[in-house]
Amino acid sequence: MLEAPTKHVISRIRSSYSQFSEKEKLIADYILENKEQIVHSTINQVADDLMVADATVFRFCKRLGFKGYQAMKIALASEIVNPIKDIHETIKETDSDLEITEKVFQANIRALESSRDVQNPESLSKAMDLLIEAKRVYFYGSGGSGILAQDAQHKFIRTGMDTHVYTDSHLQLMSVSQLKEGDLAVVFSHTGSNKDILDLVDIAKERGAKTIAITNFAKSPLTKRVDLSLYTVAQETEYRSEALASRIASLSLIDSLFVNYSVKMKEQAQESTQRMRDAISRKRV
Repeated sequence: MLEAPTKHVISRIRSSYSQFSEKEKLIADYILENKEQIVHSTINQVADDLMVADATVFRFCKRLGFKGYQAMKIALASEIVNPIKDIHETIKETDSDLEITEKVFQANIRALESSRDVQNPESLSKAMDLLIEAKRVYFYGSGGSGILAQDAQHKFIRTGMDTHVYTDSHLQLMSVSQLKEGDLAVVFSHTGSNKDILDLVDIAKERGAKTIAITNFAKSPLTKRVDLSLYTVAQETEYRSEALASRIASLSLIDSLFVNYSVKMKEQAQESTQRMRDAISRKRV
């Protein structure tokens, strides 16, 4: 896991939750439910409350990327007692057009920074292996997530990858029923609990295909089903759902996968891009 900056304790816990052991989940739940109390508690008090060893709590903090409990506690304190959050994220009816615009931009910046900081190097490397090894790559998403799937396909088709996209639930089921071993299904779901997407993943796995999820929730039915999950982080505000901010983060995550793939498959990507440019040039007068 990347070295943690002095922030994003909560988002790191949420996005890594599915990878935790049972004891780690116990500590994670305790921190999420008692954030203010943690700031004033010692490692001994936390360990006693949870009936675990001090060393177990210490190792959990290390796993999050901190040097120890004290470093994690300081980061958590700065995260939950940060007046900037309200300034940037609380949109009021009395705000001017410019103030609302600034707050929307700030929420997007926060989502990008948080999503960047929770990326796991091992997960990114595995994602690249799956993309490179796949014979065919299918992108799936519904509603707003369907737009993300279309953006992914629009980018990766430039690399010479055999890639397809489906956003209609019936067409998704028809296409996924034809997947084979060696194929890869990349699914987008903000909540990770969309039934159509869950059914799709189940069928993909029955067909022997590999699966990647891009989602905002680590603790979801989707993350339990797929071979690999990549996460975004965004917070909801009164006038703006977290799905809107996480969309910006998801697009950036798609871009990073696309660029990584293009670098690793440089010759193929360059040849494909040139063929595409030659074809599109015919559209110009």
